Amino acid sequence: MSETKKTNIILFSGDYDKAMAAYIIANGAAAYDHEVTIFHTFWGLNALRKDGHIAVRKSFTEKMFGKMMPRGADKMGLSKMNYAGFGPKMIKNVMKKHNAMPLPDLIDMAQEQDVNLVACTMTMDLLGLQKEELLDEIEYAGVAAYLGDAEDGNVNLFI
Repeated sequence: MSETKKTNIILFSGDYDKAMAAYIIANGAAAYDHEVTIFHTFWGLNALRKDGHIAVRKSFTEKMFGKMMPRGADKMGLSKMNYAGFGPKMIKNVMKKHNAMPLPDLIDMAQEQDVNLVACTMTMDLLGLQKEELLDEIEYAGVAAYLGDAEDGNVNLFI
């Protein structure tokens, strides 16, 4: 009997293309029966943000962070060739022509495949993000939980 392989990904980047890569790898690993965790920290948390405005009580600084960060995976910019927002529109158009799955759909697929989507609680505190602002059915943990997963991991990636 073979033991379950574990894949752990730290998603630090808030770039659309890098988040896509993380979710493509996660979905592929899950399809190969790996137990997969994506630990979202700092700008990677934007992939877990809900699209719309959520009314929650925040300090002035937390409100400013909220306004400066994209709301939801589909609003994230590209790491290269962003061109004031035109780059993401271009790449999404190309993806559509090639029947490539957009990032929000990759996130949905990951949830359907029971990929553990984890939001870093320390970063949530720093950036003023609250659970109500993030997707439903995700987990919340700190670095100790990630280290526990990584210690047993067969594949550990930082994106």
